[in-house]
Amino acid sequence: MTYDTDLSFNYYGPTKVIYGVDSSKDVEIEMGSIGGTRAVVVTDQGIIKAGLTDHIIKALGNKCVGVFSDVPQDTGVEVVDACADFARKGGADTVISIGGGSVIDTAKGVCILLTEGGSLRDYSGVQLLSRPQTPHIAIPTTAGTGSEVTNAAVIMDKEMGQKRLMVENYNIPRIGILDPKLTAKLPPLLTAGTGMDAMTHAVEAIHAIPHEPITDGLAMHAIRLLSRYLPVCVAKGDDLAARGQVQIAATMAGWAFSIAGVGNVHALAHSIGAVAHVPHGIANGILLAACMEFNLETCPESYALVAEAFGVREKGMDDMEAARAAIDAVKEFTKKIGHPQRLSEMNVTEDDIVKAADLSLGDGAIVNNPRVVLDASEVLEIYRKVL
Repeated sequence: MTYDTDLSFNYYGPTKVIYGVDSSKDVEIEMGSIGGTRAVVVTDQGIIKAGLTDHIIKALGNKCVGVFSDVPQDTGVEVVDACADFARKGGADTVISIGGGSVIDTAKGVCILLTEGGSLRDYSGVQLLSRPQTPHIAIPTTAGTGSEVTNAAVIMDKEMGQKRLMVENYNIPRIGILDPKLTAKLPPLLTAGTGMDAMTHAVEAIHAIPHEPITDGLAMHAIRLLSRYLPVCVAKGDDLAARGQVQIAATMAGWAFSIAGVGNVHALAHSIGAVAHVPHGIANGILLAACMEFNLETCPESYALVAEAFGVREKGMDDMEAARAAIDAVKEFTKKIGHPQRLSEMNVTEDDIVKAADLSLGDGAIVNNPRVVLDASEVLEIYRKVL
Protein backbone atom coordinates (compact mmCIF):
# COMPACT_ATOMS: atom_id res chain seq x y z
CA MET A 1 0.00 0.00 0.00
CA THR A 2 1.31 3.44 -0.92
CA TYR A 3 -0.13 6.76 0.20
CA ASP A 4 -0.20 10.01 -1.75
CA THR A 5 2.31 12.65 -0.71
CA ASP A 6 -0.55 15.08 -0.13
CA LEU A 7 -2.25 12.70 2.33
CA SER A 8 -3.96 14.47 5.22
CA PHE A 9 -6.41 13.21 7.83
CA ASN A 10 -7.78 13.67 11.34
CA TYR A 11 -7.80 10.77 13.80
CA TYR A 12 -10.17 11.10 16.76
CA GLY A 13 -10.49 8.32 19.34
CA PRO A 14 -11.54 9.86 22.66
CA THR A 15 -12.87 6.75 24.45
CA LYS A 16 -11.02 5.46 27.49
CA VAL A 17 -10.86 1.66 27.17
CA ILE A 18 -10.53 -0.57 30.22
CA TYR A 19 -9.78 -4.24 29.62
CA GLY A 20 -9.57 -7.23 31.93
CA VAL A 21 -11.44 -10.12 33.48
CA ASP A 22 -13.93 -8.69 36.03
CA SER A 23 -13.14 -5.12 34.94
CA SER A 24 -16.89 -4.41 34.78
CA LYS A 25 -16.94 -4.46 38.59
CA ASP A 26 -15.11 -1.11 38.50
CA VAL A 27 -18.01 0.67 36.81
CA GLU A 28 -18.86 2.86 39.83
CA ILE A 29 -15.27 4.09 40.07
CA GLU A 30 -15.16 4.87 36.37
CA MET A 31 -18.52 6.62 36.55
CA GLY A 32 -17.12 8.90 39.25
CA SER A 33 -14.10 9.68 37.07
CA ILE A 34 -16.37 11.38 34.52
CA GLY A 35 -18.48 13.18 37.12
CA GLY A 36 -21.49 10.87 37.04
CA THR A 37 -23.74 10.64 40.10
CA ARG A 38 -27.03 9.10 38.85
CA ALA A 39 -26.94 6.38 36.20
CA VAL A 40 -29.62 4.71 34.13
CA VAL A 41 -28.67 1.20 32.99
CA VAL A 42 -29.77 0.26 29.46
CA THR A 43 -29.86 -3.45 28.60
CA ASP A 44 -32.14 -6.19 27.25
CA GLN A 45 -34.14 -9.05 28.74
CA GLY A 46 -31.67 -11.70 27.62
CA ILE A 47 -28.82 -9.97 29.44
CA ILE A 48 -30.97 -9.66 32.56
CA LYS A 49 -31.92 -13.36 32.47
CA ALA A 50 -28.29 -14.37 31.97
CA GLY A 51 -27.40 -12.50 35.16
CA LEU A 52 -24.82 -10.33 33.43
CA THR A 53 -26.08 -7.10 34.98
CA ASP A 54 -26.31 -8.24 38.60
CA HIS A 55 -22.76 -7.45 39.72
CA ILE A 56 -22.74 -4.17 37.80
CA ILE A 57 -25.95 -2.91 39.37
CA LYS A 58 -24.64 -4.03 42.76
CA ALA A 59 -21.41 -2.11 42.18
CA LEU A 60 -23.38 1.04 41.30
CA GLY A 61 -25.44 0.84 44.50
CA ASN A 62 -27.69 3.86 45.01
CA LYS A 63 -26.11 5.59 42.03
CA CYS A 64 -28.29 3.42 39.78
CA VAL A 65 -31.62 5.22 39.34
CA GLY A 66 -33.24 2.57 37.17
CA VAL A 67 -32.82 -0.25 34.66
CA PHE A 68 -34.42 -0.07 31.21
CA SER A 69 -34.41 -3.57 29.72
CA ASP A 70 -36.95 -3.39 26.87
CA VAL A 71 -34.41 -3.18 24.04
CA PRO A 72 -35.13 -5.59 21.14
CA GLN A 73 -32.62 -7.18 18.76
CA ASP A 74 -33.05 -4.32 16.29
CA THR A 75 -33.75 -1.25 18.36
CA GLY A 76 -36.16 1.40 17.12
CA VAL A 77 -36.87 5.10 17.38
CA GLU A 78 -39.80 4.43 19.70
CA VAL A 79 -37.57 2.36 22.01
CA VAL A 80 -34.99 5.15 22.27
CA ASP A 81 -37.71 7.73 22.95
CA ALA A 82 -39.24 5.55 25.70
CA CYS A 83 -35.87 4.87 27.29
CA ALA A 84 -35.02 8.58 27.30
CA ASP A 85 -38.31 9.36 29.07
CA PHE A 86 -37.51 6.66 31.65
CA ALA A 87 -34.00 8.06 32.22
CA ARG A 88 -35.25 11.63 32.44
CA LYS A 89 -37.82 10.72 35.11
CA GLY A 90 -35.05 9.12 37.16
CA GLY A 91 -32.88 12.22 36.90
CA ALA A 92 -30.04 10.33 35.23
CA ASP A 93 -26.87 12.25 34.38
CA THR A 94 -25.02 9.19 33.04
CA VAL A 95 -26.03 6.34 30.74
CA ILE A 96 -24.52 2.87 31.19
CA SER A 97 -25.20 0.34 28.46
CA ILE A 98 -24.72 -3.40 29.04
CA GLY A 99 -25.30 -5.49 25.95
CA GLY A 100 -24.66 -5.81 22.24
CA GLY A 101 -24.83 -3.27 19.46
CA SER A 102 -28.58 -2.70 19.70
CA VAL A 103 -28.33 -1.86 23.39
CA ILE A 104 -25.31 0.41 22.96
CA ASP A 105 -26.93 2.19 20.01
CA THR A 106 -30.09 2.71 22.07
CA ALA A 107 -27.98 4.27 24.82
CA LYS A 108 -26.31 6.57 22.29
CA GLY A 109 -29.71 7.81 21.22
CA VAL A 110 -30.74 8.31 24.83
CA CYS A 111 -27.61 10.40 25.49
CA ILE A 112 -28.67 12.79 22.74
CA LEU A 113 -32.25 13.11 23.93
CA LEU A 114 -31.24 13.71 27.56
CA THR A 115 -29.13 16.64 26.41
CA GLU A 116 -31.05 17.98 23.41
CA GLY A 117 -34.67 16.91 24.06
CA GLY A 118 -37.23 15.99 21.42
CA SER A 119 -37.47 12.69 19.55
CA LEU A 120 -34.67 10.74 17.94
CA ARG A 121 -36.23 11.49 14.54
CA ASP A 122 -34.95 15.04 15.00
CA TYR A 123 -31.30 13.91 14.96
CA SER A 124 -30.88 11.47 12.08
CA GLY A 125 -27.85 12.43 10.02
CA VAL A 126 -24.15 13.17 10.19
CA GLN A 127 -22.43 15.55 12.63
CA LEU A 128 -25.53 17.57 13.51
CA LEU A 129 -24.63 18.15 17.15
CA SER A 130 -22.73 21.17 18.42
CA ARG A 131 -21.84 20.15 21.98
CA PRO A 132 -20.88 17.07 24.05
CA GLN A 133 -23.79 14.81 24.98
CA THR A 134 -24.69 12.97 28.20
CA PRO A 135 -21.75 10.81 29.39
CA HIS A 136 -21.99 7.18 28.34
CA ILE A 137 -20.18 4.12 29.67
CA ALA A 138 -20.51 1.17 27.28
CA ILE A 139 -20.01 -2.40 28.52
CA PRO A 140 -20.33 -4.77 25.55
CA THR A 141 -21.52 -8.35 26.05
CA THR A 142 -20.77 -9.34 22.45
CA ALA A 143 -17.54 -8.92 20.53
CA GLY A 144 -18.41 -7.49 17.17
CA THR A 145 -19.95 -4.07 16.84
CA GLY A 146 -17.15 -1.97 18.31
CA SER A 147 -19.91 0.46 19.33
CA GLU A 148 -18.16 1.14 22.61
CA VAL A 149 -15.68 3.37 20.74
CA THR A 150 -17.56 4.50 17.63
CA ASN A 151 -19.39 7.67 16.64
CA ALA A 152 -22.17 5.76 14.86
CA ALA A 153 -25.57 4.38 15.82
CA VAL A 154 -28.09 2.56 13.65
CA ILE A 155 -31.74 2.78 14.71
CA MET A 156 -34.76 1.22 12.97
CA ASP A 157 -37.55 3.60 11.98
CA LYS A 158 -40.65 1.48 11.42
CA GLU A 159 -42.60 4.37 9.94
CA MET A 160 -39.94 4.86 7.26
CA GLY A 161 -39.26 1.15 6.88
CA GLN A 162 -35.55 1.95 7.00
CA LYS A 163 -32.68 2.06 9.45
CA ARG A 164 -31.56 5.55 10.48
CA LEU A 165 -27.81 6.18 10.65
CA MET A 166 -26.46 8.73 13.11
CA VAL A 167 -22.78 9.69 13.03
CA GLU A 168 -21.79 12.09 15.82
CA ASN A 169 -18.33 12.72 17.24
CA TYR A 170 -19.93 14.54 20.17
CA ASN A 171 -21.72 11.33 21.16
CA ILE A 172 -18.90 8.77 21.34
CA PRO A 173 -18.95 6.84 24.65
CA ARG A 174 -16.60 8.31 27.23
CA ILE A 175 -15.57 4.89 28.56
CA GLY A 176 -15.66 1.36 27.16
CA ILE A 177 -15.22 -1.54 29.58
CA LEU A 178 -14.13 -4.85 28.03
CA ASP A 179 -14.70 -7.78 30.39
CA PRO A 180 -14.15 -11.16 28.67
CA LYS A 181 -16.39 -12.88 31.23
CA LEU A 182 -19.41 -11.08 29.79
CA THR A 183 -18.98 -12.77 26.41
CA ALA A 184 -18.22 -16.28 27.69
CA LYS A 185 -21.83 -17.50 27.47
CA LEU A 186 -22.40 -16.45 23.85
CA PRO A 187 -23.52 -19.49 21.81
CA PRO A 188 -21.41 -20.51 18.77
CA LEU A 189 -23.65 -18.97 16.08
CA LEU A 190 -23.90 -15.64 17.88
CA THR A 191 -20.15 -15.71 18.50
CA ALA A 192 -19.54 -16.32 14.79
CA GLY A 193 -22.05 -13.69 13.64
CA THR A 194 -20.82 -10.92 15.92
CA GLY A 195 -17.23 -11.84 15.11
CA MET A 196 -17.93 -11.45 11.40
CA ASP A 197 -19.40 -8.03 12.15
CA ALA A 198 -15.99 -7.07 13.53
CA MET A 199 -14.21 -8.70 10.59
CA THR A 200 -16.38 -6.72 8.17
CA HIS A 201 -15.64 -3.48 10.01
CA ALA A 202 -11.93 -4.17 9.66
CA VAL A 203 -12.02 -5.11 5.97
CA GLU A 204 -14.29 -2.20 5.05
CA ALA A 205 -12.17 0.26 7.03
CA ILE A 206 -9.26 -0.75 4.79
CA HIS A 207 -11.18 -0.37 1.53
CA ALA A 208 -13.25 2.71 2.44
CA ILE A 209 -12.34 5.89 0.59
CA PRO A 210 -11.19 7.87 3.71
CA HIS A 211 -8.88 5.09 5.01
CA GLU A 212 -5.45 6.17 6.21
CA PRO A 213 -2.35 4.61 7.84
CA ILE A 214 -3.60 4.60 11.43
CA THR A 215 -6.94 3.02 10.57
CA ASP A 216 -5.20 0.54 8.25
CA GLY A 217 -2.95 -0.53 11.12
CA LEU A 218 -5.84 -0.96 13.55
CA ALA A 219 -7.88 -2.86 11.00
CA MET A 220 -5.06 -5.18 9.97
CA HIS A 221 -4.28 -6.19 13.54
CA ALA A 222 -7.98 -6.72 14.21
CA ILE A 223 -8.06 -9.14 11.26
CA ARG A 224 -4.99 -10.95 12.60
CA LEU A 225 -6.58 -11.38 16.02
CA LEU A 226 -9.94 -12.45 14.63
CA SER A 227 -8.48 -14.96 12.21
CA ARG A 228 -6.55 -16.59 15.04
CA TYR A 229 -8.92 -16.37 18.00
CA LEU A 230 -12.51 -16.29 16.69
CA PRO A 231 -12.44 -20.00 15.72
CA VAL A 232 -11.24 -20.79 19.25
CA CYS A 233 -14.16 -18.84 20.74
CA VAL A 234 -16.65 -20.66 18.52
CA ALA A 235 -15.23 -24.07 19.47
CA LYS A 236 -14.56 -23.34 23.14
CA GLY A 237 -16.65 -20.46 24.42
CA ASP A 238 -15.22 -20.46 27.95
CA ASP A 239 -11.67 -19.69 26.78
CA LEU A 240 -11.41 -16.23 28.32
CA ALA A 241 -8.03 -15.49 26.79
CA ALA A 242 -9.43 -16.02 23.29
CA ARG A 243 -12.63 -14.17 24.16
CA GLY A 244 -10.56 -11.23 25.32
CA GLN A 245 -8.50 -11.09 22.14
CA VAL A 246 -11.67 -11.07 20.04
CA GLN A 247 -13.08 -8.26 22.21
CA ILE A 248 -9.92 -6.25 21.63
CA ALA A 249 -10.13 -6.94 17.90
CA ALA A 250 -13.73 -5.73 17.79
CA THR A 251 -12.75 -2.51 19.56
CA MET A 252 -9.80 -1.93 17.21
CA ALA A 253 -12.03 -2.55 14.18
CA GLY A 254 -14.58 -0.17 15.68
CA TRP A 255 -11.97 2.57 16.00
CA ALA A 256 -10.84 1.93 12.44
CA PHE A 257 -14.24 2.14 10.77
CA SER A 258 -15.40 5.00 12.97
CA ILE A 259 -12.71 7.11 11.28
CA ALA A 260 -12.43 5.49 7.85
CA GLY A 261 -16.06 4.53 7.29
CA VAL A 262 -17.49 1.39 5.77
CA GLY A 263 -19.07 0.65 2.38
CA ASN A 264 -21.42 -1.50 0.37
CA VAL A 265 -21.33 -4.48 2.74
CA HIS A 266 -22.92 -2.42 5.49
CA ALA A 267 -25.33 -0.67 3.14
CA LEU A 268 -26.59 -4.05 1.93
CA ALA A 269 -26.61 -5.55 5.43
CA HIS A 270 -28.54 -2.62 6.90
CA SER A 271 -31.10 -2.88 4.11
CA ILE A 272 -31.67 -6.62 4.22
CA GLY A 273 -31.85 -6.33 8.00
CA ALA A 274 -34.58 -3.70 7.71
CA VAL A 275 -36.57 -5.72 5.13
CA ALA A 276 -36.09 -9.30 6.33
CA HIS A 277 -34.79 -8.90 9.90
CA VAL A 278 -31.49 -10.69 9.24
CA PRO A 279 -29.18 -10.15 12.24
CA HIS A 280 -26.63 -7.50 11.28
CA GLY A 281 -23.45 -9.48 11.90
CA ILE A 282 -24.73 -12.51 10.01
CA ALA A 283 -25.81 -10.33 7.07
CA ASN A 284 -22.32 -8.82 6.99
CA GLY A 285 -20.66 -12.22 7.09
CA ILE A 286 -22.76 -13.59 4.23
CA LEU A 287 -22.24 -10.50 2.05
CA LEU A 288 -18.58 -9.67 2.72
CA ALA A 289 -16.81 -11.80 0.10
CA ALA A 290 -19.39 -11.01 -2.60
CA CYS A 291 -19.01 -7.27 -1.99
CA MET A 292 -15.22 -7.60 -2.06
CA GLU A 293 -15.55 -9.26 -5.48
CA PHE A 294 -17.69 -6.33 -6.64
CA ASN A 295 -15.00 -3.87 -5.50
CA LEU A 296 -11.97 -5.92 -6.54
CA GLU A 297 -10.90 -4.04 -9.67
CA THR A 298 -11.16 -0.70 -7.84
CA CYS A 299 -9.02 -1.44 -4.79
CA PRO A 300 -6.78 -4.50 -5.12
CA GLU A 301 -4.08 -2.81 -3.03
CA SER A 302 -6.51 -2.58 -0.10
CA TYR A 303 -7.44 -6.23 -0.27
CA ALA A 304 -3.75 -7.09 -0.57
CA LEU A 305 -3.44 -5.67 2.98
CA VAL A 306 -6.29 -7.94 4.04
CA ALA A 307 -4.39 -10.89 2.56
CA GLU A 308 -1.30 -9.88 4.56
CA ALA A 309 -3.35 -9.73 7.74
CA PHE A 310 -4.84 -13.18 7.07
CA GLY A 311 -1.37 -14.48 6.33
CA VAL A 312 -2.26 -15.65 2.80
CA ARG A 313 -0.12 -13.29 0.72
CA GLU A 314 2.62 -15.50 -0.64
CA LYS A 315 6.00 -14.33 -1.86
CA GLY A 316 5.86 -13.01 -5.41
CA MET A 317 2.13 -12.24 -5.44
CA ASP A 318 1.16 -8.92 -6.98
CA ASP A 319 -1.64 -6.89 -5.42
CA MET A 320 -4.38 -8.42 -7.57
CA GLU A 321 -3.28 -11.98 -6.82
CA ALA A 322 -3.11 -11.16 -3.12
CA ALA A 323 -6.53 -9.51 -3.24
CA ARG A 324 -8.08 -12.64 -4.75
CA ALA A 325 -6.38 -14.69 -2.04
CA ALA A 326 -7.97 -12.41 0.57
CA ILE A 327 -11.44 -13.01 -0.86
CA ASP A 328 -10.85 -16.77 -0.80
CA ALA A 329 -9.60 -16.48 2.79
CA VAL A 330 -12.80 -14.71 3.86
CA LYS A 331 -14.93 -17.41 2.24
CA GLU A 332 -13.00 -20.23 3.90
CA PHE A 333 -12.96 -18.45 7.25
CA THR A 334 -16.76 -18.16 7.38
CA LYS A 335 -17.02 -21.89 6.68
CA LYS A 336 -14.44 -22.67 9.35
CA ILE A 337 -16.46 -20.90 12.04
CA GLY A 338 -19.79 -22.41 10.95
CA HIS A 339 -21.22 -19.11 9.71
CA PRO A 340 -24.29 -19.16 7.41
CA GLN A 341 -23.28 -18.96 3.75
CA ARG A 342 -26.48 -17.84 2.04
CA LEU A 343 -29.28 -15.37 2.75
CA SER A 344 -31.86 -18.08 2.03
CA GLU A 345 -30.64 -19.81 5.21
CA MET A 346 -32.06 -16.76 7.00
CA ASN A 347 -35.40 -17.10 5.15
CA VAL A 348 -34.66 -14.23 2.75
CA THR A 349 -36.65 -14.31 -0.50
CA GLU A 350 -36.26 -12.83 -3.98
CA ASP A 351 -38.88 -10.22 -3.12
CA ASP A 352 -36.88 -9.25 -0.05
CA ILE A 353 -33.67 -8.61 -1.97
CA VAL A 354 -35.48 -6.57 -4.62
CA LYS A 355 -36.84 -4.28 -1.89
CA ALA A 356 -33.49 -4.16 -0.09
CA ALA A 357 -31.59 -3.30 -3.29
CA ASP A 358 -33.61 -0.11 -3.74
CA LEU A 359 -33.25 0.72 -0.05
CA SER A 360 -29.48 0.28 -0.01
CA LEU A 361 -28.84 3.16 -2.40
CA GLY A 362 -30.10 5.56 0.25
CA ASP A 363 -27.97 4.10 3.03
CA GLY A 364 -25.24 6.44 4.26
CA ALA A 365 -22.66 3.65 4.42
CA ILE A 366 -22.54 3.33 0.64
CA VAL A 367 -21.01 6.80 0.21
CA ASN A 368 -17.50 5.65 1.18
CA ASN A 369 -17.50 2.48 -0.92
CA PRO A 370 -14.41 2.39 -3.17
CA ARG A 371 -16.44 1.54 -6.29
CA VAL A 372 -19.33 3.88 -7.04
CA VAL A 373 -22.67 2.06 -6.99
CA LEU A 374 -24.71 3.54 -9.80
CA ASP A 375 -27.90 1.51 -9.84
CA ALA A 376 -29.97 -0.86 -7.71
CA SER A 377 -29.41 -3.57 -10.34
CA GLU A 378 -25.75 -3.74 -9.30
CA VAL A 379 -26.76 -4.30 -5.69
CA LEU A 380 -29.35 -6.88 -6.70
CA GLU A 381 -26.66 -8.85 -8.52
CA ILE A 382 -24.61 -9.03 -5.32
CA TYR A 383 -27.62 -10.17 -3.30
CA ARG A 384 -28.43 -12.87 -5.85
CA LYS A 385 -24.91 -14.27 -5.64
CA VAL A 386 -25.50 -15.13 -1.99
CA LEU A 387 -29.24 -15.79 -1.98
